[in-house]
Amino acid sequence: MNTDRDAIRILCYGDSNTWGGVPDGSYFRHPSDIRWTGRLQSRLGDSFEIMEEGLCGRTTVLDDPKEEGRNGKTYLIPCIKSHNPLDLVVLMLGTNDLKERFNQSPEQVAKNVEELVLIIKKLGLNKDKKEPKIILISPAHITEIGESEYGMKGAERKSKELAQFYKEVAGKHGCEFIDIAEYVQPSSIDGCHLEKEAHDKIAQVLEEKIRK
Repeated sequence: MNTDRDAIRILCYGDSNTWGGVPDGSYFRHPSDIRWTGRLQSRLGDSFEIMEEGLCGRTTVLDDPKEEGRNGKTYLIPCIKSHNPLDLVVLMLGTNDLKERFNQSPEQVAKNVEELVLIIKKLGLNKDKKEPKIILISPAHITEIGESEYGMKGAERKSKELAQFYKEVAGKHGCEFIDIAEYVQPSSIDGCHLEKEAHDKIAQVLEEKIRK
């Protein structure tokens, strides 16, 4: 918690790559000073407050029959209300929607993300009781490696098509947009999660965007 009442409050809402999952199958997470949220806090300094809300397996709006509590829409509503006031929300979701069992097209995943953007705009309030700014991030591309334990068959191709549709959503609703795949790629170990260097790069890209 940052007790500076004037600190700029930033909510980072995402999946295991916001939670900081280590790409070795251990289901451990990178330490807080390695995760991009922690690196971003360090880069921005004490006049900002980063609130990390990442969850492994989180989808956009989909209920997962194999993992309870992963619907990002269901949790986002109380999350926004509990963290208000918010000056900025960084939204990076969609990777888990590409799991084979959901059978979602890239266009549909973008429509799912749009539902979350609308919730943020409706329920989010900054200190002036206006809607917070939003940075919409199209996630890193998936690399299919053998029989993935994450059920990502067919996700590599779809992940490469997400950015164009996310950019349209961002433009439609006045969000800032980042295609993070232009800067980072997942680990060659599992093809899904990020090494520490990628976390630092995301923090660098976001710091530049936020300070502008």
